[in-house]
Amino acid sequence: MAGGRYRGKHVAVLLGGLSSEREISQLSGENVAAALAGLGYRVTRVPVGRDLPARLARLRPDVAFNALHGTYGEDGCVQGLLEVMAIPYTGASVLPSALAMHKATAKVLWHAAALPTPRWTVITANARGPAAMPRLPSPLPVVVKPNREGSSVGVSIVRRRADLGRAVRLAARSGGDVLIEEYVPGAEVTVGILDGRARGALEVVAKGEFHTYDVKYTAGREEFYMPARLDRATTRRVLALAEAAHAALGCDAYSRVDFRVDGRRPFVIELNTLPGLTALSYLPRIVAPAGIDFPALCERILDGAALRLRETRR
Repeated sequence: MAGGRYRGKHVAVLLGGLSSEREISQLSGENVAAALAGLGYRVTRVPVGRDLPARLARLRPDVAFNALHGTYGEDGCVQGLLEVMAIPYTGASVLPSALAMHKATAKVLWHAAALPTPRWTVITANARGPAAMPRLPSPLPVVVKPNREGSSVGVSIVRRRADLGRAVRLAARSGGDVLIEEYVPGAEVTVGILDGRARGALEVVAKGEFHTYDVKYTAGREEFYMPARLDRATTRRVLALAEAAHAALGCDAYSRVDFRVDGRRPFVIELNTLPGLTALSYLPRIVAPAGIDFPALCERILDGAALRLRETRR
């Protein structure tokens, strides 16, 4: 795919935002802005707040590079705003963004598509009494996490029933539903999707029990194996499942699909429609062996920017 579709155009890099992942978005956005400026693009950094519509109206960019993470930026809200303002943007469109951000809904769709995903149950934000602590989807241990957060915010592995309530309260701090998911032992593997194709499988080993927010974004707290230490057949299976998970949610541009691989059995965990683009992020590591350096990756993502909705007139 030839690069440079938006060369000479005004690019607004959306960064920061209002979610718990604001700091990571700031890092991603600064990296992207520097890379695109180095390629000769006219770039404006746009810190995102509630005045975003007015700022975009004043700037009138030709295209938006969405480097946001989490609530509002990754869940279809900003995508809908950009559609209304007729500003082409990077990443998934409104519906796939919303589906991927709502982990339980994504799992329903993957299950319907016969894709392996761990068993789960959901505690709704307004649940009271027995409904606030439903039957577990599997024997302990289980994973407890917010249904609408990323970057491992609020995630716990619960090995004792006595610890379950505390883990649920931690996950509920985001103000939304809580997902309780079967724990799958084995390797943590993530697959990068670019231009709709799986580009490789990276194995990530945390220096600790699992990948917390601090582990993910502190240098030296993780070890990486590229390609992942899987046999050939399992690697092919993981790459095919990643593309299928991407397609099942209606994604078209790029994403990152996370797996747990128990022996030769991969399970789809979640999909990130706007994967991190920091110096420690996984997607740049995945595409680098194919000769795609960071500026080239940013340009490839930008080349895919578009408006996905079409106005209909009666």
